[in-house]
Amino acid sequence: MPRISALALAAVAAPLTMTLFAPAPVVAQADRGLAQVQAHLRAVDTMTARFTQTDRRGRTLSGTLSMKRPGKVRFDYGRNANMLIVGDGRALTFVDYEVGQRQRWPINDSPLSVLLDPNQDLARFSRVIRNDDQVLLLEARDPRRREFGKITIAFVKAPGAPAGLTLQGWNVVDAQNNLTSIRLSAQRFNVPVADNLFTYRDPRRAGPRG
Repeated sequence: MPRISALALAAVAAPLTMTLFAPAPVVAQADRGLAQVQAHLRAVDTMTARFTQTDRRGRTLSGTLSMKRPGKVRFDYGRNANMLIVGDGRALTFVDYEVGQRQRWPINDSPLSVLLDPNQDLARFSRVIRNDDQVLLLEARDPRRREFGKITIAFVKAPGAPAGLTLQGWNVVDAQNNLTSIRLSAQRFNVPVADNLFTYRDPRRAGPRG
């Protein structure tokens, strides 16, 4: 199996700031979009889904996503992949059992913090780039430090979903302009998610996953 870079999910990003200048109707629509995303994040305590991750060469990996706000997330690539990404509320950890290594980042230094912290002010670091009857797209980046890349998050309008939105996936463009895409399916909101999902065995002692 190709070792696609799972690190794109936890790629380091600087603290984000953004100043927007646009005509008043556009600003109003953007404000409504940001408010809707904020309402969605605050309405969803837990989420599970299937995900497919695709890198710039078209290689893919699939697995299961579990999320528990604030700050907890798990990307499980399955037993054959021998790797995990786990957020325990403080840090994101990339665990590679095949080589017996792990790497950690503060959650606030990751683009995923946009999705994991429902209480932050999205207007400080993000903007709505599409908002129509079907789709809402949110882009987050630091325009003063473009070397940290950007994340674009896609929501589908769904009347029965929390705040009328379903998280569909996201793209991360890193400092080398490499694109990694995540697409979600079988999303379930506010279902029981066990806290022990956000722990892992230390790969430096545990060896391959059992």
